[in-house]
Amino acid sequence: MHVSKGVRTRALLIAAMAVVIASASQASLLLIRHQLLDEVTDRLSRDLQRSVASFQDLQAQRLNALDRENALLADLPTLKALMTSHDTRTIQNEAVDFRNVSGNDLFALAGADGQVVAAYTNTSLRSDAQLASQLEPLLASPNMLYLISGDRLFACSVRPLYFGSEASGALLGYVISGFAIDRTLVEQISRATMVQASFVSDGRALASTITPPAQDWLVRSPPLPRGSVTRSLTLGGERYLANTVDLTSRSSAPLQLVVLKSFAEADNSIRQIDHLILIAGLLAMVLGTLLMLALSHAVTRPLEELAAGVRAFGSGDSAHLLPHRGTREVRDLSASFSKMRQEIQRANRALLEAERLATIGRMASSVSHDLRHYLAAVYANAEFLASARLSESERADILGDIRSAVYGTTELLESMLTFGRTGSAVRRSPQMIATLLEHAVDIVRKHPDAANVALVATYGFPETTVAVVDAQQIERAIYNILLNACQSRSPSPAVIHVSAMLEVQGDQIVLEVTDDGAGVSDDIRGSLFQPFVSKGKQKGSGLGLTLAHCIAAEHGGSLVLVSSRPGETIFRMCIARGWAPEESAFSESSSPEVANEAKFS
Repeated sequence: MHVSKGVRTRALLIAAMAVVIASASQASLLLIRHQLLDEVTDRLSRDLQRSVASFQDLQAQRLNALDRENALLADLPTLKALMTSHDTRTIQNEAVDFRNVSGNDLFALAGADGQVVAAYTNTSLRSDAQLASQLEPLLASPNMLYLISGDRLFACSVRPLYFGSEASGALLGYVISGFAIDRTLVEQISRATMVQASFVSDGRALASTITPPAQDWLVRSPPLPRGSVTRSLTLGGERYLANTVDLTSRSSAPLQLVVLKSFAEADNSIRQIDHLILIAGLLAMVLGTLLMLALSHAVTRPLEELAAGVRAFGSGDSAHLLPHRGTREVRDLSASFSKMRQEIQRANRALLEAERLATIGRMASSVSHDLRHYLAAVYANAEFLASARLSESERADILGDIRSAVYGTTELLESMLTFGRTGSAVRRSPQMIATLLEHAVDIVRKHPDAANVALVATYGFPETTVAVVDAQQIERAIYNILLNACQSRSPSPAVIHVSAMLEVQGDQIVLEVTDDGAGVSDDIRGSLFQPFVSKGKQKGSGLGLTLAHCIAAEHGGSLVLVSSRPGETIFRMCIARGWAPEESAFSESSSPEVANEAKFS
């Protein structure tokens, strides 16, 4: 079963630390940024309110100065004398001198009936009739201060002209003075108040200190609410805090003063703080990683040594040193594993000793029975040979029985010796398995148990059956399989037919042995290849198939019982043609029982 290696504990600890630091840094950054934005917005809002008040105060000062200048003009006797002429052309011509004296951007004279008869700007030499008509509403509304004429914005002052005193004199007309509110004027006030300002009317920026692209953003943005309202705006990619003052009630057309405070300086400060937090987070991550590496090394290194000790013990190395340093839990685990290893070793020694005794007992029981049988035959027939009344033919029969008993004893001892040597001193060389099969067949045919057995071996071309094997062991395995088939007699005295078929299948050579005997008993099919299992046979020590099974495993193959029933039993042995052995016969390919029995043989 494939087992995934998984993630190392050190990597998990470092990853967890990195995630914690990154999350903490991000959370801190968001919290600090949110707090700073709230504080900056509150501070800018207060600054903007003060700036709006300062802006309006400066503008009021300019208007007061304009009122005083206009009052001085209204008290000039020459201007009063001009207005008594009631001649429009004379007033228009003479008004140019008074405009020059005032030095204002707008100058106008109106009659007592409220009709403007002369209106001049600093850019016109003649009276502007359109401007005159736009000025007349100012006379009807004393509170109106702002005049919008085309794309120009003026702040105006209106003073009446009296013949005599203002309380008892006759009204001669009105003098109107004003100054243009343009970019230059707004910039002067903005520098004093540290804000940006823009006068907006009907989607137009009449006078503004912001850039033309930002003015376009301002006029295209949603309509600003009337009244003094503070809100956040983004103009031309730059954020502003804006305060809107509605001046429509004092203007000849809808007019709003938008005062803006830029977030640029605050954003730069926040970005610097962000960078500092990020740098601090990176430093914390680097230092935390180094610290976690040191801590994880102190924690995981003993665990790795303990895991190496477990793997070594699993592979049979019980002398591998276990860690004696690390945390308390690791030391306790190491001590517990050391005790467990000692207990397992003691239990294994006890189990091996018990298995050794059991194997010796089974071996003694099986061998003693067969040896007594053979020795009794030798002893009895030897006594018969001492008799002088036996004929030559009878002596020959008795001598044959003695020879058979000696042969059986030799066969038993040879099987035990081979069983004890299996897995060691294997000498391999290229051999033709067909030739080894022929030799084994010849030897089996001479065995007494092969009497009344029709033994046939079939194979293809011998040179195709070449394999790198230990010839003596392979021949012994084939011999044992064939002899086992010959010994599987049925109750009837009929002739037993045994066939051996050898063929090459890829990188393996397969031998199938079939007999028509009584078959393998159901009681021993599960332990057929264990030592000393020979139920149902009249002869044999029970080591033949065990040896064949071990030899096949040593040669990279196997021995299996394909099928068995009365009249047909099939054994199949496979060996690798060029297998390089790395393990003994008692590896995982062999049964644990066989391995344990072989170790103590």
